[in-house]
Amino acid sequence: MLLLSPEGHDGPVCGVDEAGRGPLAGPVVAAAVILDPARPIAGLNDSKKLSARKREALAIEIREKSLAWAVAEASVEEIDRLNILQASLLAMQRAVAALGTPPRHAMIDGNRCPSLPCSAEAVVGGDGKVAAIAAASILAKTVRDAGMLVLHARYPHYGFDRHMGYPTAAHLAALRAHGASPVHRRSFAPVAQLPLC
Repeated sequence: MLLLSPEGHDGPVCGVDEAGRGPLAGPVVAAAVILDPARPIAGLNDSKKLSARKREALAIEIREKSLAWAVAEASVEEIDRLNILQASLLAMQRAVAALGTPPRHAMIDGNRCPSLPCSAEAVVGGDGKVAAIAAASILAKTVRDAGMLVLHARYPHYGFDRHMGYPTAAHLAALRAHGASPVHRRSFAPVAQLPLC
């Protein structure tokens, strides 16, 4: 797939995306990336359309070749307090703020933009259209997955290493058997009525 590059902006443009809005456990993670036009990265695409091995290889290349990149998150506690949409926007704000090079414009995957100190536009399906958003989706996904493996080591009976916190049949069965862990999102319906383990 040929990914479109942003044009018509004076100054650095960052792509922003998040990973982890749908899971029942763990933080939501966002990334912001400013690509270097002089160092193109082949194979960028929506992270969900790439194998784990390809995502990991691209994540290394993105870190090496980008003009700037940053990853940030919003915690389970923030998700439960704010709601998942507002927590996702907060994680995006944090990622953009952490960029070593301040962007002049941000392109955000989805239909909502966080409040940023630069101009911003929402791009529905942007992780499959805009290279910088695709790069951000890859960083967010790989960082979140790595974090879920850490949580799996702490709470192995939920199977976070397999489903990354998403509401699979196996995850729901584990919740019924063991109750909710401290890293589960209490505001999400399948978790709300369960006791803490």
